[in-house]
Amino acid sequence: MELLSALSLGELALSFSRVPLFPVFDLSYFIVSILYLKYEPGAVELSRRHPVASWLCAMLHCFGSYILADLLLGEPLIDYFSNNSSILLASAVWYLIFFCPLDLFYKCVCFLPVKLIFVAMKEVVRVRKIAVGIHHAHHHYHHGWFIMIATGWVKGSGVALLSNVEQLLRGVWKPETNEILHMSFPTKASLYGAILFTLQQTRWLPVSKASLIFIFTMFMVSCKVFLTATHSHSSPFDVLEAYVCPVLFGTGSGGDHPQDNHGAWPGGPPSGALATKSKEELSEGSRKKKTKKAD
Repeated sequence: MELLSALSLGELALSFSRVPLFPVFDLSYFIVSILYLKYEPGAVELSRRHPVASWLCAMLHCFGSYILADLLLGEPLIDYFSNNSSILLASAVWYLIFFCPLDLFYKCVCFLPVKLIFVAMKEVVRVRKIAVGIHHAHHHYHHGWFIMIATGWVKGSGVALLSNVEQLLRGVWKPETNEILHMSFPTKASLYGAILFTLQQTRWLPVSKASLIFIFTMFMVSCKVFLTATHSHSSPFDVLEAYVCPVLFGTGSGGDHPQDNHGAWPGGPPSGALATKSKEELSEGSRKKKTKKAD
């Protein structure tokens, strides 16, 4: 019994769920979010030529999830920008990452061991945002399961879901990069996490919110740190989805083959091209036969 009580995570989870996010965890969230912005092609040039547009993109990376959640719940979209401390902190991070002399700040936060710490702390913020978003939606819609899931999902991955809007601010339009069509690991994990927190909020999942926050945070931190350290773009869900999706949804005949290769023909040209080519070859053969007969 003493061992079981020693292994109990109740007190630890409760203490963990009460850790304030501002300023340390929020700072890490802003750093990683704006780092991803700087990785985008043309982002550095944009910051030099159009600093206001670059700043707006940075704010969208930092607060896009709040904006999208407010849009879903019918609240003022600009409401979160009344939080002066967060806006100033995010703006300072944006300036240091893009305009610090000799790129010293950027080089420091990009150093892999340091970056992994920031990535881990960002996932703490992500999970807390999912939980808070679902609690907020439950306050307005007590029986709106899908509303709660949608709100928690956008709270966890709103930045990715607004990626096309952010691209427009940079003068880029790439509809084929829609996050709904090509979900990344954080987007999928936010969706699954939103489902779990919704079940917990509606008392269908027999676990405390603090314990669920702690367990899901440990899962997100472990996966994201590993993926970042190994520079991998895969997802831990790929193996499970490879077995489950064909059973539930079948294998699409169109799938992602010709379209995803932007006109390329994997394994040869499509049947239409083959048919056209065959007709042309037959016509050419018939013409040659007629020419021989005429000769």
